[in-house]
Amino acid sequence: MFSAISGLKVNQTMLDVTANDLANVNTVAYKSSRTTFQDSLAQLQRGAAGPGNGTGGSNALQIGLGVKLGSVDNIMTEGAPQTTGSPLDVYIEGSGWFRVANGTPPAVPTAFQWTRAGNFTTNSQGHLITSTGQYVVGRGATATPDGRGGFTYAPNATDSYIQIPPGSTDVSISPDGGVSYVDRNRASPTFERRVTAGYIALGKFANEAGLQRNGGSTWSESAASGAATVDTPGVGGNGRTLAGMLEMSNVDLATQFTTMITAQRGFQANSRVISTSDEMLQDLVNLKR
Repeated sequence: MFSAISGLKVNQTMLDVTANDLANVNTVAYKSSRTTFQDSLAQLQRGAAGPGNGTGGSNALQIGLGVKLGSVDNIMTEGAPQTTGSPLDVYIEGSGWFRVANGTPPAVPTAFQWTRAGNFTTNSQGHLITSTGQYVVGRGATATPDGRGGFTYAPNATDSYIQIPPGSTDVSISPDGGVSYVDRNRASPTFERRVTAGYIALGKFANEAGLQRNGGSTWSESAASGAATVDTPGVGGNGRTLAGMLEMSNVDLATQFTTMITAQRGFQANSRVISTSDEMLQDLVNLKR
């Protein structure tokens, strides 16, 4: 009976995980989960014996004592891209995580969270932010005169906010993470020229599945994930950034419905074991009559 009770508990957990995945089937950049079980302790009825005294030996005789939750694994496969047409929507083609944080410009924060949800926007000061208001922390841009009155831009190693001056037009994000705009400030030396405000920075982890969920499509580093290696898109194994697209949830509906049926049948089977065990106990109680 207690073995069956443990089966009820873990199958209920499996159903909870599946329900959460199904609820987030349309969540931007959501990563699904997988539940695994492990057998619990076993009661040893007879130990194993080797050959001897004319016998060939015997195996151990053990009776299992139920099941326990083994793990709830994060499935970190890349979700499918969806075209949105918005210039501030960004899809990571390949590896990498956007670096976001709460902060107070111009001071750059040192504690970061990570996300692959690239549905960005700008605030009243022109800073690039997430849908929940966190700042996108990228890398600064170094401007070099091109000899024709303009500038060429390249990322540098300085962490910085990405700020697009209000009133600018034709904002775009390039595959190397450069966030640029056309300057419409008549008092600026770059008036009516394309300016790169900064570069989106991406982080990579030795063990992405070890990241911890924070909610709001953000994740935090953990001892299991290791520290992030930060660089710009296309550098150090990072993927490219594609504007006008978003990464969708990686939930596979067919797999989730199959898992839901499996969890339901497992729960029913263990419930039946408890009912049968109860009937056997009832028969034992009735033997005294």
